[in-house]
Amino acid sequence: MSGKFTEDHVEQACLDWVCETVTIGDFLSHRKGFAFKSTQYKTEGLKVARVSNFTQRSIDTDSCICIDEREVNQYSEYVLKVGDVVIATVGSWPTNPASVVGRAVRVPEEADGLLLNQNAVRLRSNEHIDQQFLYYLLSAEHYQNFIVSTAQGSASQASIKLKDIFAYQALIPPLSEQKAIASVLGALDDKIENNRRMNETLEEMARAIFKSWFVDFDPVHAKAAGAVPAHMDADTAALFPSSFGDDGLPAGWGIKKLEDVMELAYGKALKASNRVEGQVPVYGSGGITGSHNEALVDGPSVIIGRKGTVGSLFWEDRPFFPIDTSFYLKPKIDLTFCYYLLQTLKLDNMNTDAAVPGLNRNNVYRLEFTMPSQNCLSEFQKVVGLMRRKIRSNSDETQTLAELRDTLLPKLMSGEIRVADAESEVEAAL
Repeated sequence: MSGKFTEDHVEQACLDWVCETVTIGDFLSHRKGFAFKSTQYKTEGLKVARVSNFTQRSIDTDSCICIDEREVNQYSEYVLKVGDVVIATVGSWPTNPASVVGRAVRVPEEADGLLLNQNAVRLRSNEHIDQQFLYYLLSAEHYQNFIVSTAQGSASQASIKLKDIFAYQALIPPLSEQKAIASVLGALDDKIENNRRMNETLEEMARAIFKSWFVDFDPVHAKAAGAVPAHMDADTAALFPSSFGDDGLPAGWGIKKLEDVMELAYGKALKASNRVEGQVPVYGSGGITGSHNEALVDGPSVIIGRKGTVGSLFWEDRPFFPIDTSFYLKPKIDLTFCYYLLQTLKLDNMNTDAAVPGLNRNNVYRLEFTMPSQNCLSEFQKVVGLMRRKIRSNSDETQTLAELRDTLLPKLMSGEIRVADAESEVEAAL
């Protein structure tokens, strides 16, 4: 199924499995998404999943638009449920990491009950094909190559037809083998998802600590009132002032400008045609846009959106290449403090160009903030630094697990390796 296995693999798989070649459209029910009107969009209500909300394998529910919940009964046939497979029928070519046409995503728990918008189709299998196996089948390189070969349109706006999706012929093992394959690959995806959720929680904790210590001054307020600061040991509490000065700031703390503690350095132009395949992530204002074989910056650092997605922030531990739509951070004090400070400054509201959104770094440099004592700064770095190291460890593990999953997927689908062998590799990795 990967396009790389031999006829011997196929023949052996058929002997072992008593498999059959099927046209997948014969085993599916489907529902195209509904064309909701922009006039229906709300900031709160029932969420609608659009192609732009698709991630590489799931749906980002935080970025979804909403419609009035009172309208849900009108659109019940477009409701998604956990485990549904959804394919983007309109999107970009695979050279663009976002909204790729033909990409199969699986509806996660947090997207249960969402409505599906146009330019996508929901797929549900019948009793002959396991639903989770269907997802992995349509995620395999062989299927992706097939479906992209049928796509039409420009690089930024390609489309595929349902008849082409349903015409795909696949080698299908017995249902018990399908479930076993899906279970092996699912174990890896479950661990990857757990790591993602853990990192999300750690990020939220780090932001909460920064806000409590350096924006709301909770420890200082507590000490000034004669109370013990919450969620803090005595040694840490002792580092904070117990009163406020006439300026309303914690005693001994002062006001600084951003230019005092950091430099926003310009990224460098790097056309996609000039990139060489490698392991170095290339960052634009919207995040990773590809890879290269040479880094411009040694990590860790922070990438800031300059043109396009103004004020976006991305932490990167590895060496990376920021292109000219972005800045990268050269800190004069602790990088961790600078990163969480920038998150509080609403840089995304500092657009200086109506035609092409842009961030003027001189305007950023003039922004003021409260500078804590060196002891408090060092303690923040110590506490949140531990969180960031765990985030990095989880991210490294996730990359390893994803590579293993992507290696096993075509081999399991083709019969090149059997489930028992794959289980041993997964157990070792987990």
